[in-house]
Amino acid sequence: MDIANVYGWGENKGRTEEIIGSWFAGDPGRRDKVVLATKVYGSMAADGEVWPNHDRLSAVNIRRAVEASLKRLNTDHIDLYQFHHIDRRTPFEEIWQAIDVLVQQGKVLYAGSSNFPGYKIAQANEAAARRGMVGLVSEQCLYNLVERRAEMEVIPAAQDYGLGVIPWSPLHGGLLGGVLRKEREGGASPRAQAGRSADALKNTDVRERIQAYETLLEKHGLEPGEVALAWLLTRPGVTGPIVGPRTADQMASAVRASELDLAEELLTELDGIFPGPGPSPEAFAW
Repeated sequence: MDIANVYGWGENKGRTEEIIGSWFAGDPGRRDKVVLATKVYGSMAADGEVWPNHDRLSAVNIRRAVEASLKRLNTDHIDLYQFHHIDRRTPFEEIWQAIDVLVQQGKVLYAGSSNFPGYKIAQANEAAARRGMVGLVSEQCLYNLVERRAEMEVIPAAQDYGLGVIPWSPLHGGLLGGVLRKEREGGASPRAQAGRSADALKNTDVRERIQAYETLLEKHGLEPGEVALAWLLTRPGVTGPIVGPRTADQMASAVRASELDLAEELLTELDGIFPGPGPSPEAFAW
């Protein structure tokens, strides 16, 4: 279960954590059956009231943010506490000092990162090692068939340091979920008609690739969204993509994806449509 303290956004910041907290309160046995992950970085202050230590990863903000999240979540500990973004102002020594205290207090079990470049994963874990700490155990990054830049340095760094990779936006905002077919049938979701998916489709090359993708999977009798999720599960280092089903059918589709075995021939064809950048430095040098 993955959330963040700022989810709900605007005047509803924190609302997502509150919903989970209410769900836990409805049945005390639920908490022990859930791996609970949330994030810290964004400001929880009212608009126009942001001051130093109201956001980012200072020790003060981390301490305050954890206490507030625990209260909203109606729990005494967070299984995976993730840094939502890098903080160029705060040294990792300070960040890990704050996390070390929280781990000793039993309020946080493990720390993870999100949207970190490869070199920051290395810096973070080297700083943690100097303190004798476990360091980051996971990296949550934008990664899918369309967006594969994480393969250059982020995923190799995560693998070298033993982090699990948790891709977010596995369908690239609906782009990989059969968007062109739904568009023709008049069933495209509002989410696919705006944001990342809509912006990408304005690019002729991307639209052609998506059409080739949907045509290929139609030939194989496969659902685009399920293949996009199943493809991620074949990638080195990936422990599980983040899915956000809004309906029971979408949840069932995600479960089917976890059981889908993609043939090597199909994987090769997918690479042909969406070639990755390759590892660094070869991707940009020789």
